[in-house]
Amino acid sequence: MRGVVGVLLAGGQARRMGGGDKCLLELGGKPLLTHVIERTAHQVGGLIISANGDPARFERFGFPILADVVEGFAGPLAGILTALEWTAANRDDCDTVVSFPTDSPFLPRDLVARMESAVADGAADLACAASGGRTHPICGIWRVDLAAELRHALVEEDMRKIDAWTARYRVAEVAFEIDPVDPFFNINRPEDLAEAERLLAAA
Repeated sequence: MRGVVGVLLAGGQARRMGGGDKCLLELGGKPLLTHVIERTAHQVGGLIISANGDPARFERFGFPILADVVEGFAGPLAGILTALEWTAANRDDCDTVVSFPTDSPFLPRDLVARMESAVADGAADLACAASGGRTHPICGIWRVDLAAELRHALVEEDMRKIDAWTARYRVAEVAFEIDPVDPFFNINRPEDLAEAERLLAAA
């Protein structure tokens, strides 16, 4: 997927985990972020990390580290906008961005291919993942040419919810199986991390 940039959304405040960088917590002896990179790097033409604060804490991963282009903690939409604008300025070979949550260590290895297929025929503008009857809008594919519209929504309309913005477009939902494990299982609380350890050991 050489025409796609993947953005690792690492800007969450992790309040339910006691604060800090949730994606740097260890699962199976390595950071959650490493698990996500291992499952996604081969699917895209390059990865970038969306994170505010001191970038030094992510330098060991070897990818560009981008602070939000919108001031204040504006949530995942700000990270997506940052990735879209960075891609437009730096990767003229890429016309789409895929966003990956960094607290979901079991992401599908065919995620990008399936979302690209969902929008390839022109029936949808965007696509997001789904599993177990739930949508996962943070895990989506975004057209770079929508950057200006997203910036307007964030800055002029103070929009923060992904669903509120994507409701303006045709969105394809790409469903994934949850057996033997929901690939979008995400870690929000300490007990989720313990469950992820169990799932990883079982796998």
